[in-house]
Amino acid sequence: MKYFPKIVGDRVYLSPISLEDAERYAAWLNDFEVTKYLTVASAQISLHGEREALVELSKQQTYAIVEKGTDELLGNCGIFGINAVHRDAEVGIFLGPAGKRGKGYGTEALSLLCDYGFNVLNLRSIHLRTYAFNERAVASYRKVGFKEAGRLRENHYYGGKYYDVLLMDLLAEEFGPSRLPPVAP
Repeated sequence: MKYFPKIVGDRVYLSPISLEDAERYAAWLNDFEVTKYLTVASAQISLHGEREALVELSKQQTYAIVEKGTDELLGNCGIFGINAVHRDAEVGIFLGPAGKRGKGYGTEALSLLCDYGFNVLNLRSIHLRTYAFNERAVASYRKVGFKEAGRLRENHYYGGKYYDVLLMDLLAEEFGPSRLPPVAP
């Protein structure tokens, strides 16, 4: 088994990234149906480049999103730009397989990641950026508890048009109870 359940939910778990998945990630990150929602839409992702990126990501708080029961790789998510003084960070997430999007996997994975960020990494605030046209993601982020904190108007160019970039955030006290395993007395 190349995945190691680190943060476990009902339908997915978060595992350290496996370098063996470089080819799958490279395929997803060259698919406009995936990348039109990500900052890498204009990037060329080679297999070699993705392997190097995964090596760097594996040293950070970036996790594979894996379906429980099948151990199928669904995408990844991560916490980055951690500021220990202000106790804040940014999160990012994506799902690769089209048939797995819109089914709650991303919402659960992001909730697990935020739980880890607030209750293990001791973050106070977590934020993210998304595009206004990514309505499914915005709905998912709202389910986790994120609120719109700002908007960069016409700041993202894609498909011949400019779109707003939404800034969303979530505070620790807004998140709710932790689902992490309790410490034994």
